[in-house]
Amino acid sequence: MMVRHPRTGPRPLPLHLAAAMSSFASSQAALPLLKSGLLAWNPGLEASGRELERSLAAVALEKLAEAVAAELHGRVDRLLAGIERYRAHPYRRDLDDPPAVWSEGSTRLLDYGGRLGGAPVLVVPSLINRAYILDLMTEKSFLRWLARRGIRPLLVDWGKPGALERGFDLTDYIAGRLDAALDAASALASAPLGVIGYCMGGTLALALAARRRRQVSALVLLATPWDFHAERAEQARLLGALAPSLILAFRAMGELPVDILQTLFAALDPLLVLRKFARFADLAPEGPKAREFVALEDWLNDGVPLALPVAEACLADWYGANATGSGSWRVAGRVVAPADVTMPALVVVPAQDRIVPPGSALALGRKLPRAELLSPRLGHIGMMVSQEAPDVIWKPLADWLLRHASPAFRPRVGGRAKLRSRRAR
Repeated sequence: MMVRHPRTGPRPLPLHLAAAMSSFASSQAALPLLKSGLLAWNPGLEASGRELERSLAAVALEKLAEAVAAELHGRVDRLLAGIERYRAHPYRRDLDDPPAVWSEGSTRLLDYGGRLGGAPVLVVPSLINRAYILDLMTEKSFLRWLARRGIRPLLVDWGKPGALERGFDLTDYIAGRLDAALDAASALASAPLGVIGYCMGGTLALALAARRRRQVSALVLLATPWDFHAERAEQARLLGALAPSLILAFRAMGELPVDILQTLFAALDPLLVLRKFARFADLAPEGPKAREFVALEDWLNDGVPLALPVAEACLADWYGANATGSGSWRVAGRVVAPADVTMPALVVVPAQDRIVPPGSALALGRKLPRAELLSPRLGHIGMMVSQEAPDVIWKPLADWLLRHASPAFRPRVGGRAKLRSRRAR
């Protein structure tokens, strides 16, 4: 009998509850200022805020406070109900991993299309979250979808850092593990192959492609950060300033814990958990939308720690100093220059991405010599799990990969769908 361990998310729960309670308390505290006309409005909200003040002018403060308190109590109830329903939901991911065709330490190379054949493609996910966001559910699996359409995805599954990986820096991961994974994939392909990188995995994949140009026929970059100061520069510099204290605090552990990483992500939208769990409370628990919500939340709460040298490089060098965007990022002693990546590239920049600002990813597309741009109106995670993703991203991406595959793997019959994209400018 399978033992179902209780869920502990959303992680870190105390942070999310404190953010919600702080928001609710500030709403009540602001009422006297609102009634007196002394409330300072955000410039973008000032016109509607002043209109709200006028509409409430005739309402007594006591009555307004009672109405606000009732609304806040209702929101607290919905939030807590959503969290409890999530924790008790019967869904559990039951997809089996495909065979591993190579492994080293905690890293495996999973073959999603071995039985089906097709054009081999190395898929590189982020080091932070689990790779199975690309294979979330039977009905929402980017990799299994590709495998049914003439592509053989070979997924780099980083796993959880072990004793060896906790000492790794980015050079160890790229010039070590990724180089070896590419060699294993190339041996299966017996020809240059495509590479797909997702989020941070795209930044790693770009460095790999710059190092191993003869083995990479085409490069796909999905929501790949590059210029960390193109948007929200002050926020990026703040993360860089936090790096020394975080590294010092967790030096004995050798890794940045999952809950610290989740805290940094939560800073992008502190009330996101409040909104989405309140909505979840209104869903039919047995319905497909509730099941999909739970699957995604389970993945979000199933993160892995980040090796401390990698965390320091990402926070201090990427976010703080913008080493990638400024042209000073080095791997194995050599600067990673997009101009050196001369194979065809498809740069996918989700227009509604809140994790990787579109400007950060667009900056990379402009620097690649042979880049095409696809900019769907989806979010960072929506690229992999939304209902629209197969039509607006997966299909044009698969068609593009097949057009740029090595000759032995290109379709011999049938027409070729034309990618609706434009040159990255």
